[in-house]
Amino acid sequence: MQMDSAVLDAVEISPAGPARAAILWLHGLGADGHDFEPLIPQLGIVEEHGVRVVLPHAPRRPVTINGGMAMPAWYDIPGPDFRQRQDSAGIRASQQQLCALIEREISRGIAAERILLAGFSQGGALVLHTGLRYPRPLAGVLVLSAYLPLADTLQAEATAINRSVPLMMAHGRQDPVVPLSLAEQSRDLLQQQGYTVAWHTYAMAHAVCPEELLDIRAWLVDCLA
Repeated sequence: MQMDSAVLDAVEISPAGPARAAILWLHGLGADGHDFEPLIPQLGIVEEHGVRVVLPHAPRRPVTINGGMAMPAWYDIPGPDFRQRQDSAGIRASQQQLCALIEREISRGIAAERILLAGFSQGGALVLHTGLRYPRPLAGVLVLSAYLPLADTLQAEATAINRSVPLMMAHGRQDPVVPLSLAEQSRDLLQQQGYTVAWHTYAMAHAVCPEELLDIRAWLVDCLA
């Protein structure tokens, strides 16, 4: 789907009638917007709740941890410890691209408080980073198998208006890519700074499981009620 050059290309799944809400759902490293496309119908939210789901494609860039190979990525990963040598410039550039997608939904008639951010792995990290800094109230932030990047800047950069935004974090207990302990540290830091986090873990690796999808649906419906 070709869009305005200022806005990322994306897959869109829209209801037959006018959209009353929108979810911007970001994929993980090396994937694209089609990655979660098959799962959206299983959530039963598009027609039932009038939700437009936008699944953007990340720009291609060299990724250091993968030998400098170019692939779809929201930012570079310099090494196996995601907390060290973080690609601040890349994260902030993708933050601006995500904000442009939010603004586009607003221009299409969806109020900010009816827009929800979701993401898996690197996409989950980016929506968490962006959602807490966004200057208008959002419907919620869904973080799957991910963590909080640039954690040491959150307190100074977070917006008060999204201090109470609904947050759900879900993670596999056997995740070999993003360690559960890193997600737990992110959860703890968020709670220390006053955020309320709906926390879920599952018997899975770096993936999504049926039990998790049921919890995601219930949480989304609650956020968009």
